[in-house]
Amino acid sequence: MDDLKTLIREIPDYPKPGILFYDVTTLLKDGRGFHSLVDKLCDHYEGRKVDVVVGIEARGFIFGPALAYRLKAGFVPVRKPKKLPWKTASVTYQLEYGSDTLEIHEDAVSRGQHVLICDDLLATGGTASAAVSLVRKLGGEVAGAAFAVELNFLNGRSKLAGVDVFSLLKYDK
Repeated sequence: MDDLKTLIREIPDYPKPGILFYDVTTLLKDGRGFHSLVDKLCDHYEGRKVDVVVGIEARGFIFGPALAYRLKAGFVPVRKPKKLPWKTASVTYQLEYGSDTLEIHEDAVSRGQHVLICDDLLATGGTASAAVSLVRKLGGEVAGAAFAVELNFLNGRSKLAGVDVFSLLKYDK
């Protein structure tokens, strides 16, 4: 995985001083790197039942459809408020400073469907946990949560107890 890590640009002090930002856009523009990342994420779920991949706004919209295509599943976006045109289910969750809300179409996931949640990065786990709540609220079964990058030192997995969490590129600091 170190070869993929070399494709991620590290930007110090973004978006604020003291934060090291892992910019996956440099990996995305590399054809071999992007292809390898998608293949390795899909390999983990090959042979498992996945009916729908839920991508979390915004970078989950990049990885999610690629996973859905390869896994022969549908794709469903989870968005910020007032971005979806139909009736929605929503969940509000706490951030380090304040709160945020995610929405999904009420008919996007059917009862009993196996849903893989996908995003680019697992940090504190709040957003991913909110997506899990939305899928369960609609009656879906969470088949797993897939991430390109995981910041281990923020312990986001702890908010996803009982969920098969899989990430390719792990950072310990």
